Amino acid sequence: MAYVYILQCADGSYYTGATTDLKRRFNEHTTGKAAKYTRGRRPLVLSYFEYHENLNNAYKREKQIQKYTRIQKEKIVAKKKYLQ
Repeated sequence: MAYVYILQCADGSYYTGATTDLKRRFNEHTTGKAAKYTRGRRPLVLSYFEYHENLNNAYKREKQIQKYTRIQKEKIVAKKKYLQ
């Protein structure tokens, strides 16, 4: 099982990532041990995530979301749906 997630940063920006362990990865982000992008933008809020069968599918979806405009990302986050 894998996840795609969107974090909302303290500056209002969004960070999109993929992982097999969402809890661990979020902890890494919040403690500054993950992506350089999120280190200086804490605190972070897990705004959205969705499940995928495997990491390859999650990476494909991550790349798709990363290409979205801010408005498109806001629409995903606003749904507050956690997809399976």
